[in-house]
Amino acid sequence: MTLFNFLLTIHIILGGTGLLLGTLVMFLKKGDKRHKLIGNIYFYAMLGTGLFAMVLAYLNPSQFLFITAVFTIYMILTGKRYLKKKKISDVTQLDWLLTIAMLVFGIAFIGLGTNGIMKSNYFGIVLVVFGGLGLLFVYQDYRNFKGKSSIKNFWLTTHLQRMVGSYIAAFTAFIVVNNDLLPEILAWLLPTAILVPFITVWSRKYQVKIDKNI
Repeated sequence: MTLFNFLLTIHIILGGTGLLLGTLVMFLKKGDKRHKLIGNIYFYAMLGTGLFAMVLAYLNPSQFLFITAVFTIYMILTGKRYLKKKKISDVTQLDWLLTIAMLVFGIAFIGLGTNGIMKSNYFGIVLVVFGGLGLLFVYQDYRNFKGKSSIKNFWLTTHLQRMVGSYIAAFTAFIVVNNDLLPEILAWLLPTAILVPFITVWSRKYQVKIDKNI
């Protein structure tokens, strides 16, 4: 077995574990012991999936692996770290570093995607969409870190959004790898289209708006 195949096997095992646990944890009661235990296992499985994907994308250049790696690592790390961001003073240099990295990748994805579309490579649409989403996350981080969020418990709602976002990355990878029926662009964007409405509903359910009259 080659090094690449060995690393790919570990990546697949971790990704499959993350996908299964992510499906389970979304339907568990939030905040109890089971949620925290399974959530922690999910975190490490997905972080490992992203890191191995980054190495694999380097060993055998692949836009697919690189894009999913970037979003998985950013989503899972920021999602976990937001649990400790109950006040602005909790924001650290590492948090800003992750946000700046996503800013760079978001701009790069949009640039590469636009160039691809101009050359009739319609995979560029995927790059533009994911680049745009990345920049939205950056803007959200900026508002949260600067105390400009309109949501009092932004740390909780953003944690939820980012964790489900990391699940979307895993689900997207699963669909793209196993897709034999759907157009490539649809396979890439379908998990996002399906799960983003759930993120919106859950965020509204748990968010506490800041009373500006106080």
